[in-house]
Parts: sequence; structure tokens; C-alpha cells
Amino acid sequence: MDKVYIFGHKKPDTDSVVSSIALSYLKNKLGMNTEARVLGDINKETKYVLDYFRVAVPKYLNDVKLQLKDINYHHDFYIEEDEPLYTAYQKMVTDDLTAIPVVNKDKEFLGLITIKDLARDFLNNTNKLITSYDNLLDVLKGTEVLKVTSEIESTLVNKRVIVTDKISNISLDDIDLIVLINSNELSASELEIVKEKRINVISTLYDSYNVGRLISLSNYTNTLVENYNTIKFSEDDYVDNVLDVNKKLKHANYPIVDKHNKCLGLLKITDLNDKRRKQVVLVDHNDKMQSADGIDEAEIIEIVDHHNLGNLTTNKALNYTAMVVGSTSTIIYYLFAASKIEIPKEIAGLLLSGILSDTLVLKSTTATKADIKAVKELSRITGIDYERYGMELIAAGNSLENMSKEDILYNDFKVYNTKDHIFAVGQFFTNNYTEIKEELPEYIKVLDQVASANNYSLVTLYITDINKDGSYVLYNTKAKETIEMVYGVDDLQEGTFIKGCMSRKQHIVPLMMEYFEN
Repeated sequence: MDKVYIFGHKKPDTDSVVSSIALSYLKNKLGMNTEARVLGDINKETKYVLDYFRVAVPKYLNDVKLQLKDINYHHDFYIEEDEPLYTAYQKMVTDDLTAIPVVNKDKEFLGLITIKDLARDFLNNTNKLITSYDNLLDVLKGTEVLKVTSEIESTLVNKRVIVTDKISNISLDDIDLIVLINSNELSASELEIVKEKRINVISTLYDSYNVGRLISLSNYTNTLVENYNTIKFSEDDYVDNVLDVNKKLKHANYPIVDKHNKCLGLLKITDLNDKRRKQVVLVDHNDKMQSADGIDEAEIIEIVDHHNLGNLTTNKALNYTAMVVGSTSTIIYYLFAASKIEIPKEIAGLLLSGILSDTLVLKSTTATKADIKAVKELSRITGIDYERYGMELIAAGNSLENMSKEDILYNDFKVYNTKDHIFAVGQFFTNNYTEIKEELPEYIKVLDQVASANNYSLVTLYITDINKDGSYVLYNTKAKETIEMVYGVDDLQEGTFIKGCMSRKQHIVPLMMEYFEN
């Protein structure tokens, strides 16, 4: 069963991280194979939560783009260097392939043999014989008469290899190998002679014509490996990169190797049509801009969210769970209840933290009766006074200590996309706006740089003070007129306090969406 990744949005906040962990636990209990991941570094508040409940930080997920590991290429398709060319040919025919990687005994990639290489070698009437006695037996369907040496390196000309039905009247000087055709045998006296002259002898049911065709195909596969830099890929390579390379080279086959150059198999370029998209579950978002890079190349099988609909589309039906509540953690609490799966204490603590974080300890206008009910039940499971713990949680994330201007902006940062505009909203909770105000020009400079670098129409940073029930708004310089239009305020200054502006989802983003979409 392929693993399903569960993750929240980029610039993860507490709700998105704990929701991923809790939902992964639930899905695994229900028989799925899932793993929680994060798309970026966690913030101070989230670290406080995970440390408090002794839960490990989920691994980082760089992207969900299609990689060669997601392609049904020809795994374990290769041939060892001391096997005969005839075996290489048979393997290619059996698997309907036109090339095969050659490896050493440690499976390290040495080179590639193609059908064209074999045909060229065959038609050029190769005169050298570099093989083993056993390879000759295998290819010629022979039986052992006399094995003098395991390795045979000779020539098919100058009569050093004799193909005959009898050895009488033949000079046996300087001969390396005798192939007796039509299953002929040696007499006792003849056998003594070849033993004395140390000549390898094989008997085969084939006639001289077929032996002549097949004998050079007993050569080691490494005799056809040329000294050139074969293009190869690893399982971690992205499919789009492979396609870019193939546009230039137009090869039909590429070896797949690991980081130690051990061969994993062969990619036939048409194999790229047979792919297994990474299966993912999204929590706390449903917008392409906020999701993992390459989300269009993944298969979204489920979304659990409490936001407005974003711009993600899918080719298949999926489970979509959405509720008008203050936190995705609230929804997952009810999914546990519906599944009748007991919530462990540490998972209950995570879900409680997610709700308290997103609803500002139930003080936000986004908090609903469903959130309150969930908080009370999760508090009972954990034995935690949610009001006291909630304020400790907010305080842990409020500290400005050792945080750069960029850290504060990206602490809880989301990007939104409309038809003609892209805008971004950062939000930071603190009761210490005075310290930020003292360095206001530096914050504005960061917002200007972010807007310019990403071509954002608007970048804002809301400094939210829970005790004052509102937020101070900062914006990039070029967006002054835009932010004034959003709020309908003439000459709105940097750091203006907006009473009642607590929720990005309810008080900020809808106003901006309405402005940009009209």
C-alpha cells in the first residue's frame, strides 16, 4: 500500500501542523498508510505545543511532483557482466525492451547494451571469443566433454576454435576449444589426446551452421559495453526533468541507479505514461498557492478544511469535509467521534492547542459552539485548564526574542490568488506592539522587498493584540492606495489600529478578495 501524505499549508501554523498529525493518527487507525508532513519550518508556538505533548515534528515535504519512483519502470532489469550476450538478448526480447543495463557482481552500473549493439556485433562477424566454459554450454545447449579452463579467451579464426563432428585428421596444436556438433562424442583414445594437449571440448546438438551463429553470443556482456558516459537517472529525479533531457537526446531507454551507482532497473521512455501519482490529504487549506509545490501532479484524495473555497481542482472525486468552525482541529475532533476512535491524551492535547490557537482561546468571533464543545471535551481528556494553557500557548508564540523582521512576517503567512492579482497576508500575535513600532521603517522595507520579489499586488502584516481586541496593519508602500480602498479610509497610515480585526479568515481576507475581484 502506497503511503499517503497528510499536510497543511506552506508557512505552517499550529492548527495546520497538529491537524496533520491527528488526522494521520486517525487514518492509520482506520487501516490507511499515512504520514503527517510539513511544508516549512514550524513557528515558536507550534514548537511549544509539540514539546509540551512530547510529539515529534513531522518531516519536511519539499514537493509532491512526479518522480521516477512514482513511475512503473522496469525494476531489477539488468544483466551481470559475466553473463552471455545471448542471455542479454533473450531478456530484452522477453520484456519487449531494446536495451539492458550491465552491472558487476555488486550490481554497480557499468554500461548499457542495446539491440543495435548486438546486431552490429553479430553482423560484423566478431572474431574474438571472450567468455567462460559455462557460458558456452549454456548458449550452445552443450554438454561437458572436457573442461580444462573456466575462462576462455581465444579467436574464431586461425583455427584456434574448431567446430567439427570428428577430430580425426585434424591438427590439434595451438587449439583452445573444440565444439563437437550433432552430439558427437570422442573416443577414449581421442579424449586422452585432448587431455594431454589441454583443449576444452564441448558437445552440442547443433550443427555447424547454428554453432557459427551462436558462439559469439556466448561472449561476456561487458565485451559490448563501450566507454562512453551513459545518461542515467535516479528515482528521485523529477519526471519533467527527464522529459526535458529526452527532448534533446531522444533515447528510448535510460538506466535507473541509486546514489551509490547501484542499478535499480531500466526506464523505457514510454513508461512515463504509467505513473502512480502521490496520494495526498490536505488539511487547513484548499488553495493551490498555499499547497505543496507540484500539487497539480499529485492525487488529492481528501480535503479537511474550515476556509473558503480556493482554486484547487481535481480529476477524480474526493472526500471533502468542511465546517464553519474556528479551527480545522475542531473538524478532526468530530471525525474521531464519527469514527468511534478513542483520542489518546497527546492527540487530544494537539487538537486542543489547534483550536485555542486559531480561535485565540475562544475569544475570536470565528469561535463557534462546535469549537467550545470540542475544547471542553478535549480539556477533559487531557486534564488541562484550557484558559490557562491557552494564554501560555499564545504567550509562547508572542515573544519577539531572536526573531528577525522576516521571521515575524512569515510566522503565519498565506498567499492568495484572484483572477488578476496575488496578495499575501501575514499575522503575528503580540501584546508588545511598541517594540515593533520603534522599528516600523525596517518592517515596511521587508514588506516592500517581498512584494517586489514575488510581484504581489499587496503584502500586509497584521500585528494582533488579543487584549485590545484588534490589529495594527502594516503594508508595502506601493499598496497604500489599495489598502485605503480596501478599508474605505483616506490616508490610512502604517500601523493604524483596526478595532475588532482579529481573524484573517473573517476580518481581513474577505475584504481584500472583494476589492480585487470587483
